[in-house]
Amino acid sequence: MRAYQLKRIDKQHEMHMQAWLNHIAGSTKEQGKKQVPVFKRFEDFYNYEEELKKVERPERSKLSPKLQRMASLAAKINLGRGIADG
Repeated sequence: MRAYQLKRIDKQHEMHMQAWLNHIAGSTKEQGKKQVPVFKRFEDFYNYEEELKKVERPERSKLSPKLQRMASLAAKINLGRGIADG
């Protein structure tokens, strides 16, 4: 039953995301005295090729020194070594 409820919530999330994207895609801006679309082409709204490249060649995110230290500490803790163990 829990799996069904989670699946239903995911479906609702997708529907709300679609409604939001429809709203954004239909956005206009005022240019002079007339309203013009914010996105003139679909590629201005969603760059399919760029999204594919992100998946095929993911960039390594650059962590700040503070985040690197936090990640290192988390890894040590996950491996069963405490912070005091070094």
